[in-house]
Amino acid sequence: MKLYAIVGSPNSRKVLSVINHLGIEVEIEYLDLFQGDHKTPAYSALNPNGMVPTLVDGDLKLWESNAIIQYLADKAEDEILFPRDNAKRADIVRWQCWELAHFNQAFGTLAFESVAKPSFMDMPGNEGVIAWSKEQLTRFATVLNNHLQDRTYVAGDSITLADYSMVHVEFFKEAVPFDWTPYPHLNEYFERMRQSPHWATTAPESRESIGKKAVG
Repeated sequence: MKLYAIVGSPNSRKVLSVINHLGIEVEIEYLDLFQGDHKTPAYSALNPNGMVPTLVDGDLKLWESNAIIQYLADKAEDEILFPRDNAKRADIVRWQCWELAHFNQAFGTLAFESVAKPSFMDMPGNEGVIAWSKEQLTRFATVLNNHLQDRTYVAGDSITLADYSMVHVEFFKEAVPFDWTPYPHLNEYFERMRQSPHWATTAPESRESIGKKAVG
């Protein structure tokens, strides 16, 4: 198997952490975002979205990080990260869908408008969109904070795919202009996951290394 990734990419880190957790052998090829490696015809043939990560396993060319980590867990016949029990599995998938559609949509939009545009694109953020994303993030951070009040992990009593999906924005959490102080359970959870070894080892060496070629 071969994984195409970008250093510091939250979705790449999500898959890399699951690979670490499962202890499986996967060849990693890091693309250079600034050199446009993700836009080449060869890569577009693997992933027409021009995004990362992409997993190639024989004839299978799989993109979308949540689909990839589900595939890897099933291929490894793992019963902890992604249990076979229908109810437990549905709970994990529910939180993966929620994170993707709600929490990360708000977080990602805020990060793009308030951090990426002015810092990397020499463009001002859209103040209306920033205000909207803050409202949405307030709404969904409250949901997650309340859910984690008496929990160590999002689903079940140990780390699952739901946690690696939820924490993938951790590196940029403090960079967005958002007040996290009203969410103590969420903050404790992110700090706990930040120290999880399988996740921690995927962190970029520095902010300057993000998006640049690395040796896999």
